[in-house]
Amino acid sequence: MSTALDARTLLSEHFPNVVATVLDSNPGMQQDLAERITEEGIKFVVTCARTPGVDLAPSRIVDEGWHALLLHSAPYAELCARFGSMVHHYPGYDPTYYDHEILDRTRASIRAAGFDVDEELWAAPGDERLVAVAAQCQHAPSCAIRPMPKPEWP
Repeated sequence: MSTALDARTLLSEHFPNVVATVLDSNPGMQQDLAERITEEGIKFVVTCARTPGVDLAPSRIVDEGWHALLLHSAPYAELCARFGSMVHHYPGYDPTYYDHEILDRTRASIRAAGFDVDEELWAAPGDERLVAVAAQCQHAPSCAIRPMPKPEWP
């Protein structure tokens, strides 16, 4: 039995709404796949919030879950605050870009944060045999995720 953290429970009652957003953006996608994409997006955001200063980036498929989560701004902000820092989105506009190193580092960071990684959702652009998603941005070092540290008030 896995002792990994459960991403669904971190978003609680908002999880079905984010899954519905993934489904709305991707007509014909199966419910279980949208749930997996949402879970992986949550894992990514929580990991980024916990590790400010570390350049991380999602795969294109996982980015779809992150995009859906961002649209639910109140639970998104609460999730970020609960685990550390606000995680801002800096889109990468080259959908063919792929940086194996940053994605390896991101998956390792997700594992270090206590989650299992759904490897199938971390495919390179053009190798998305599981699903083609609506998200067209691919994050690179120039647009890697760098959460802002918590502000220090005097």
